[in-house]
Amino acid sequence: MRIGVPKEIKVREYRVGLTPNSVAEFVRHGHEVFVETAAGDGIGFTNDDYIAAGASTLPDAAAVFESAEMIVKVKEPQPSETAMLKP
Repeated sequence: MRIGVPKEIKVREYRVGLTPNSVAEFVRHGHEVFVETAAGDGIGFTNDDYIAAGASTLPDAAAVFESAEMIVKVKEPQPSETAMLKP
């Protein structure tokens, strides 16, 4: 499965849907993980941390939503994000 992790866009929401350890677990089980650039900055994880765990970083939420079959977020999708969801 292709799993996408966009940066949270709700005001004052700094968490991220997956940590690098979680990414490594998904990758270990054969999944691909796509993380939006700077998604982990608010909790102290860099793009390099996610890449080292096996994720690919993508430049923006649109690229993450386009590449993924499943999206992992902390908060509910916002209207701009729901517009990018696929059936």
